[in-house]
Order: sequence, then C-alpha cells, then structure tokens
Amino acid sequence: MKTSLSWDGEAVIAVDQRALPRDYRLLRLASVDELIDAIRSLAIRGAPAIGLAGALGVALSARWHGAMANEVTAEVTADASRLAHARPTAVNLEWGVRRALGRLHDGPDAVLTEALAMLEEDAATNRAASLRAADLVLSLTKRRPLRLLTHCNTGRLATAACGTALGAILELAERGCVAEVLVDETRPLLQGSRLTAWELGEAGVPYRICVDSAAASAMARGLVDCVLVGADRITANGDVANKIGTYGLAVAAAHHRIPFFVVAPESTWDRSLPEGSAILIEERDSAEVTHCAGTAVSPVDAGVYNPAFDVTPANLITATVSELRTVAR
Repeated sequence: MKTSLSWDGEAVIAVDQRALPRDYRLLRLASVDELIDAIRSLAIRGAPAIGLAGALGVALSARWHGAMANEVTAEVTADASRLAHARPTAVNLEWGVRRALGRLHDGPDAVLTEALAMLEEDAATNRAASLRAADLVLSLTKRRPLRLLTHCNTGRLATAACGTALGAILELAERGCVAEVLVDETRPLLQGSRLTAWELGEAGVPYRICVDSAAASAMARGLVDCVLVGADRITANGDVANKIGTYGLAVAAAHHRIPFFVVAPESTWDRSLPEGSAILIEERDSAEVTHCAGTAVSPVDAGVYNPAFDVTPANLITATVSELRTVAR
C-alpha cells in the first residue's frame, strides 16, 4: 500500500494533497521551512499525518543543526515550536513534535529513529482502530449491505497507513458489507470529493459524492445507515473537534436515530482540556471561500467566516473508537 508520508534518507517525501485528484505528485521536503509550508497549505493534512510530519520535522532540524548527544540545542527547540504551532486545532501535531523532541538528548539519529518508529506504529494503530470500528458498526446496525456516509478525508492520505474512519469503511467493504458510501464534498476545500472519492475509487468501493447540505436530506430519505468521521482533537469529556460540517451531521444523525461514530487514534485525545469550548478553532484564509480553483465566486468586498473545524458534543456521538478502546454513549 502506498503511504502519504515516507523518509528517503535525507528528506520527507509526501503526497501533495493539493494536486489530487488531477495529479498524483510527490513533494520532497528537505527543510523545516518547507515542511511547515506544506502543513499550512494543506499539502500535508489530516490530524495523524501532520503529527507524523511534525516528528519528521524535528528529525530534519536535528540533522540540519547537528545536535549532539546530551545537548539540546536552542535551534532545534525553536524549530520544534514552529512546527507544533503550524496549525492550532489538531492535537496530534504537538504530540508528534513533543515525542520526537523527547529523544533529542540522545542525538539526531535517535530522533529520526523515533519518528520512523511512529510511522510504523501508525499502520498498526490504523489497523486496530479500523477493525474495532468495523466490528462495532456491524453490531449496532441491521441492514446489509450498509449505506455509509463520511465527511472530509480520513484515509491513507490523512495518516501514514489505511486510515481511521475511512479505514473502517474499507474494512467493511472487504467483508462485503458496503452497498455504497455517500461522500460529503466537504466545503470549502473539497477534501471529500477530491481525496476520499479518489481513495474509494482506487479501492473499488461504490460511492457517490453529495454536497454537504444534502447529507441531512439523504438521512431523511433513508439513504444512510450510519455515519463515520474522524477527529482532530477529543477533549476529556468526549467532545470532538473535526472538519467543519461534522457538528451538523451529528445533529441530523441524532434526529434520525442514525448511529454516529468517531474513529481516531489515542494521540487525538487531549485530556488537558475538559470540554469542547476550550478547543482553539483555526480560521483560514477568506480566499478559500471566495474563490474556487483560483476563480472568484463572491463579490470582491464580501466578508467571510471560514472556520476549519467545529465541535461536536459527546452526547451526539454514538461511540468514539481508538486502537485501544471504544467509548460508547
């Protein structure tokens, strides 16, 4: 299986997610500045993936600055801080940077070894969470084959392996339990219609793209048996920050009594925050809304509200699944 992130011995190799589905191209990121730009511009995106990229960024910095064993250099620490703050909402980024930085006193090779170990762990984490979530979906739904709905992208492009929520969908498909996946386009940057649809197509799983505002109607018409999404940060009480539009899906699913599942690794939990209102929500550039593929689609002077994420309260979530446990409501 192709992965979204790898190491070529000197630099980070990443799938450029801005180019899909038109072009499949790889970026070679040989400096921390290049890596930060890739994260901020969403060339690398997805909470698990940016956490792993952050760890690899610390390794890049340690090698660049020649950090010696038992010597924590100010330069590497500063680079680590810049990496950790490249995007504010997904806790995985800070987690990955912190874990790799914890090996700096053992030297650059130890930092790289830790980052590469995290890539390997991600594959096992994805697999365990996907299996657990697939089993849970089958235990709580009756119709076969299933009609599933998902939002944004939670597959191998958002991780370094098979994915989280999309990993569970692919597992269900392998068991012959999927009739169709409804893929929210995920405005404004279309991670669903560009990325998730591309991954499902590669896997041969039947899907249809729907505009975000059609999801509730699809539920009302009986076209959805359950909803599976990922997460960027989960608070101590189980509130979930995820791609903007997730909260609306959860409200609609609750109204129609449709199971709503969150699939995310343990690294996405932030138990230092008591509940969702404490999560810092990233707001992105207005051009993402006022333009489409470089063409203006709004008045020049239009004001824009462009949060990248929203928060879904725990009481709207049927269950949150990680590689280690299932938290049911």
